[in-house]
Amino acid sequence: MSDTHPSGFPHLDPSGAARMVDVSAKEVTARTAVATGRVLLSPEAVTALREGEVPKGDALAVARIAGIQGAKRTPDLVPLCHPIAVHGVDVALTVVDSGVDIRATVRTADRTGVEMEALTCVMTAALGLIDMVKALDPEAVVTDVRVEEKTGGRTGHWRRSG
Repeated sequence: MSDTHPSGFPHLDPSGAARMVDVSAKEVTARTAVATGRVLLSPEAVTALREGEVPKGDALAVARIAGIQGAKRTPDLVPLCHPIAVHGVDVALTVVDSGVDIRATVRTADRTGVEMEALTCVMTAALGLIDMVKALDPEAVVTDVRVEEKTGGRTGHWRRSG
């Protein structure tokens, strides 16, 4: 009897229950994932960010550190995500007229990819930013969070088509 669900999805056991996939036989390779997202903000909040006048302090620095911490803590937040060694995290925050664009690049050399770490990085950076500006803009919105590109592993290089 196979130890996987008839659907062939490795995240399901024969009965259909969720499980963590065994990646022990996979090859260790260098892997990278890039994710992006945006926080939509009011003109007042954008001005405060550009002028360095956010009442709570350096909102972009806090968001960057929140993103890095989020990438490192991903397996604690995403139930079936493997704990892996995160070897590098870059978080770029760009203030634009509509808010802040976030771009996270996460790197490892391990048996599974870092897409979830990159996505978590973007989300926690966004939440850190919102926490810093919520007094200025309680209507801030996180949007368009997605994986843009990944490298390494069995599937090699992948890039979003659109």
